[in-house]
Amino acid sequence: MKITKSIYLSGSLLLSLFLSFNQPAFAAQPGELKCEYLVRPIGVDNPVPRLSWLILDDRKGAIQQAYRILVGTDSVQLINKTGIVWDSGKILSSANLVSYKGASLRPFIKYYWKLELWDKDGKATQARISSFEMGMMGMENWKGTWISDRNDINTLPAPYFRKVFAPAKLIKSARAYIAAAGLYELYLNGKKVGDHRLDPMYTRFDRRNLYVTYDVTAAIKQGNNAIGVLLGNGWYNHQSLAVWNFDKAAWRARPTFCLDLRITYVDGSMEVIKSGGDWKTSLSPIISNSIYTGEHYDARLEQKGWNTADFDDSKWRGITLRAAPSKNIVAQVMHPIRNVEEIPVKKLRKFDDTTYVFDLGRNIAGVSKIKVKGEKGTVIRLRHAERLYANGHTDLSNIDVYHRPKDKSDPFQTDIFILNGEGEEEFMPLFNYKGFQYVEVISSKPIALNDKSLVGYFMHSDVPAVGKISSSNPLVDKLWWATNNSYLSNLYGFPTDCPQREKNGWTGDGHFAVETGLYNFDGLTVYEKWMGDHRDEQQPNGVLPDIIPTGGWGYGTANGTDWTSTVAIIPWNIYMFYGDSKLLKDNYQSIKNYVNYVEGTSRGYLTTFGRGDWVPVKSSSDLEYTSSIYFYVDADILAKAAKLFGNKNDYLQYSALAEKIKNAINQKFFDPKTGIYGKGVQTELSMALQWNIVPEISRQLVADNLAERVKADGMHIDVGVLGAKAVLNALSDNGHSDVAYKLATQDTYPGWGWWIVNGATTLHENWDMQATRDISDNHMMFGEIGGWFFKGIGGIKVDENHAGFKNILLKPHFVEGLEHFEASHEGPFGTILSSWKRTTNGVNYTVVIPANSSASIEISTLAGKRIYLYGKEVASKLKVSAGKYIFEIR
Repeated sequence: MKITKSIYLSGSLLLSLFLSFNQPAFAAQPGELKCEYLVRPIGVDNPVPRLSWLILDDRKGAIQQAYRILVGTDSVQLINKTGIVWDSGKILSSANLVSYKGASLRPFIKYYWKLELWDKDGKATQARISSFEMGMMGMENWKGTWISDRNDINTLPAPYFRKVFAPAKLIKSARAYIAAAGLYELYLNGKKVGDHRLDPMYTRFDRRNLYVTYDVTAAIKQGNNAIGVLLGNGWYNHQSLAVWNFDKAAWRARPTFCLDLRITYVDGSMEVIKSGGDWKTSLSPIISNSIYTGEHYDARLEQKGWNTADFDDSKWRGITLRAAPSKNIVAQVMHPIRNVEEIPVKKLRKFDDTTYVFDLGRNIAGVSKIKVKGEKGTVIRLRHAERLYANGHTDLSNIDVYHRPKDKSDPFQTDIFILNGEGEEEFMPLFNYKGFQYVEVISSKPIALNDKSLVGYFMHSDVPAVGKISSSNPLVDKLWWATNNSYLSNLYGFPTDCPQREKNGWTGDGHFAVETGLYNFDGLTVYEKWMGDHRDEQQPNGVLPDIIPTGGWGYGTANGTDWTSTVAIIPWNIYMFYGDSKLLKDNYQSIKNYVNYVEGTSRGYLTTFGRGDWVPVKSSSDLEYTSSIYFYVDADILAKAAKLFGNKNDYLQYSALAEKIKNAINQKFFDPKTGIYGKGVQTELSMALQWNIVPEISRQLVADNLAERVKADGMHIDVGVLGAKAVLNALSDNGHSDVAYKLATQDTYPGWGWWIVNGATTLHENWDMQATRDISDNHMMFGEIGGWFFKGIGGIKVDENHAGFKNILLKPHFVEGLEHFEASHEGPFGTILSSWKRTTNGVNYTVVIPANSSASIEISTLAGKRIYLYGKEVASKLKVSAGKYIFEIR
């Protein structure tokens, strides 16, 4: 008997194959087609979604002369250019980021978009197709009701929910849309839907809630199906006690969710399976869960098959209906949190049959997973720590200082697993994460564990890597790696300070490290979400808290410009790196309100509103000086944004304000004769240079003073967080790159390298590893160095006049102590490469400029050397188009 196999090909794949087989080879072609910075996203709410792409063309001078976008609901019709909802026409432009401009997009509809490009010779490239699918696009389109169980905020066990349904006909496609206040895990027929962790992302729940969309077509079968939902507390129902008063948040309530499962049948009809009064609920084996402390699981309470269709739920209870937590439920269109990397145990120490300490060999944020056999009722505690006591047991004293437990029932960073005694059992917390390197397993009865019994999962927002460096100095490479580890450890849908002690979205930490984040990772979706949190939290008078989101803490007296300038600095950096002004436009009024507030409370255009140079080595800086500089930064960004958006009146007003602030700072704190700011410490000198406060005529004098001050300080840093953001840039941008490099790579105290040579795999919170406070071992506030490597050695910089690396500024520094250095960054137009290597005669410098962009190159000549490009002498400053260039400095 002959067996035939049917193969289903999507419309987009058919079109791609058609285009591939029916067109000749091309020198250039479209690539990286994205909608809202994601590949083929579903559940998009933006009514005018952004479409972006690259032109892949490695020829010299490659550029896109024109583009054409066609959008329709049928991919096959796109071939014949029929059924089109938007045809941009042939647009003579090199733009590769375009907002949709066609007929109104409809909720739940999948749209295909076809991209045609014309290359530098005016030749059409091979067309490409991609897709995006709209989501709810409004509260009114939800069919489900918000439901919860009938318990209150003090009930510890997490609730299960379930419903059985049967599709009426043959299914064409199915989508699950789920919003929750708290955290959820969604199941269909016993299997988890998707691979996300800790959804939805933390927001101010009474002002904005996020929903997530899943394609569940393949998970639904004919006959009976079961939907299961497990709810966790997250930040919504914070039962743990800490100094941040999460438990007192105004929104606090028992977790709740709303779900629509939209099924489209082959005949075109549609059915919605929704949350409502016909669902049932029961308490789960998760007997306690806290995003802050840990998760407790009693396997004896498991209800096997609870999320399958055949499960007997006759003993389950009815649900309660709830109002939506807010009137603003929007799509979570961003890179999700995932278990990104599995970390095996590097070392195991067994104390006895009930106590083991596992060492992962590196500090991570995330969870551990244990596999174990034991007697029923055995209580296993998994205590997660960054440090060990001298006796080898876990030491939490550096990270549990803000925990305020009422008793011993909620230990910090400790999971509790109670065995059911049914063979090998496995446990991994679902609604918690921690910062740790060590896991101490303490059992109430003897158990046998080995180094394969436990693994760690590095968990974070799964943002794609876009930057890479390598060098001849292992310390540089390790420091870059450690910086990225800390950045990712503190990216959980918003940037945090540390993944253990606080987990707070400290605004200062967020903007100190934003360039490091953007050089190394595609973080736009996370930052756009966080700026939405800023807008949610901003008071009518313009004030922002210094932790965002917050349950109420942070609207104090120190939440000033040096921290909450995130509202301006991050949107501006997104515009600089991506060439996308949407976030800057979304935040424009918020920036304006904030600047107006600071101006209204300032005296003589100076302000003391701020925290100052947090955790300095030894020298303090004037608070009025440092806060006023950030006041200037905000006013300056606001003025530039006003100019960008054609708001002439605002531009005139705020550019004048910025100039007045700068003049007031210089009048009070600058001595033009000596070139000294304030007391002349590293932070005060470097901040004036970094943020362009220094009069141009005095710039080199101030920079020289900074270099001398660093040398007087023993070629070591003497800064806190504000100085750490500025000092390396101030030196390398002003003729002292060698000093900056020596400062960055010092391997004795104090400095970044000191941490690394002492075994750090992440950045620390304090320069002093023996300090008695501010001693998290995984902190991001000193993290600017990770971006400085790209700028200060590789020389890859944004051009403010041509944002998004449309024109790249390349100013490499061939610093003493390095034999070679390479930095690459995947920008909006493709891979930018800046690589140099010493030779017997001088230096070879290799540059790659992606198609559709250009570069302004400035090469610092070595003493007595000249610059050659392919054998021909060239000037030290030149403008080049796309392509690969190899310079010889000899």
